[in-house]
Amino acid sequence: MLVSALPFAAIANSEDAANDQTRRLIHQAMLDQRIPGLQIAVVKEGRIVLSEAFGLANVENGTPATRDTRFPLNSATKAFTGVAAAQLAQQGQLDLDAPASHYLRDLPIGWKDVRVRQLLAHASGLPDILDANGLLGGGSEAQAWTAVSARPLEAAPGQRFAYNQTNYVLLARIIAQQSGMPYARFLATAQFGPAGMSRTTFGDSYDLVPAMATMYSLTPRATDAADAPPRLSHWFYDIPPSLWAGGGILTTADDTARWLVALTTGQLMPDAARQRMWSAERLNDGRMGSWAAGWPVLQAAPDLQVAGIGGARSAFVVYPERGVAVVVLTNLVGANPQQFIPRIADFYALAAGGAASLPGNREDDR
Repeated sequence: MLVSALPFAAIANSEDAANDQTRRLIHQAMLDQRIPGLQIAVVKEGRIVLSEAFGLANVENGTPATRDTRFPLNSATKAFTGVAAAQLAQQGQLDLDAPASHYLRDLPIGWKDVRVRQLLAHASGLPDILDANGLLGGGSEAQAWTAVSARPLEAAPGQRFAYNQTNYVLLARIIAQQSGMPYARFLATAQFGPAGMSRTTFGDSYDLVPAMATMYSLTPRATDAADAPPRLSHWFYDIPPSLWAGGGILTTADDTARWLVALTTGQLMPDAARQRMWSAERLNDGRMGSWAAGWPVLQAAPDLQVAGIGGARSAFVVYPERGVAVVVLTNLVGANPQQFIPRIADFYALAAGGAASLPGNREDDR
């Protein structure tokens, strides 16, 4: 018994060391970047090995951030949409190679050749339903759709990568049609429920959601003097329901980590389907695009790295070959946690490397 217990102790010690290094890095990042509140969760080999909250969810009222505080994922929601599309494809309800017009009969004639997988990978060439001022035309969701659907393609489908929200407006409609239920309900049924994501919902700054973190920015107002020093102020974001598939999820690092465990251990889809989902879309000229199906591909090979990145304040990065995933959610626009997540992932990759040479560690872990 003593011999078999030693490897487990060594693994635990290596994880404890990685956790301590991570806490120190987080404290320093929050200090350096003036991040009010933050959640972190780390997944290693299908287990959540760290989940903690730091700082304030609301500065003016001194409300602490806890593990139950909800943070917006913003554009990292697109990874969940990618999973939804892959699940429907696995069920035979969706052909990712089919034109979107096969499912949406009311698309403009000029958009009829855009394929579903090109929507997922931002290789559609479609015009964006958002501009610098928000929804096109400054009106309702219906008015914005009327405005964008009157515009021609900006590039041939598959010609280039160009990030835009129109892709995910269409994907939400396709997912709803092929699943037979609204987009949000399908995600709750096929992902949130199976993964145990009890704190996850949808919304934005205008919604009254319990225990939601207040968003902040250090950027001066547009009316401030050009040389005004940075100061913490409120940041409001508007994600109407038609854009939920591209940025509407409110969640916790705990829930996101549970989802990543369910995803990487085959609970949400088979391994082969997940690997296809994480493969970068190939463009017409043979180059690999920047995105796979709903996921930015930070590095293809060696050491695959796929991510969800949202609002310059929330991110998760998965390192499948290392068996590591890191989730960091903050309430500061400009925190860009994807920039310091790789340092955190390295702590756990090194810990895993030390444990991997010890015989029988997976037996003991069970």
